[in-house]
Amino acid sequence: MFDAVLCDIDNVIRFYDSTHVAALERQAGLEEGTTAALAFAPEVDLPLLCGEITKREWVDAIAAGLAARVPQAQARELGLALAQAPFTADAAVVALLRQVRARMPLVLVTNATVELDAELAELGLTDLADHVVNSARVGVAKPDPRIYEIATTAAGTPPERCLFVDDRMENIDAAAALGMTGVHYRSPADLHAPLSFLRA
Repeated sequence: MFDAVLCDIDNVIRFYDSTHVAALERQAGLEEGTTAALAFAPEVDLPLLCGEITKREWVDAIAAGLAARVPQAQARELGLALAQAPFTADAAVVALLRQVRARMPLVLVTNATVELDAELAELGLTDLADHVVNSARVGVAKPDPRIYEIATTAAGTPPERCLFVDDRMENIDAAAALGMTGVHYRSPADLHAPLSFLRA
């Protein structure tokens, strides 16, 4: 059914451990998730994801946003903890995607930072895909249609022949608007039916 697979990275392949951030939030009297909610608000993280600011500047913006609620030192500690949160790759998803790449082009399409190449190397995934379309490198982020166009061009496949996997519905809707088939990812089981051709 498909000639290429386009896949998100974060919350599909890579997962962050927020345990330390949550502990710091409890110590600060903040509700768990407060730091992430502020950090990933579009006005705070979109400049980072489009390569317009550094991760250090992003941490500064997080700290500034938290400064009205906790002391400045605590605000900065929370921002740094989020920015430095450890991450791992889901082995089951990686194994499936390696099978995909053996059959057809695989393109990773991600809203990420300029540090992504080093992070993929840390995970041992530099050879996972044929291409990586990183928002911080191309200057546009999902769900902007331009990043999907860059990805399909890299795959050498028209949108209607692409399967697109992402954990966010707004990104899937944008891909579908261009003619792609979208998969809303929540667990590896969500990939079994769309990738059933691997068992053929």
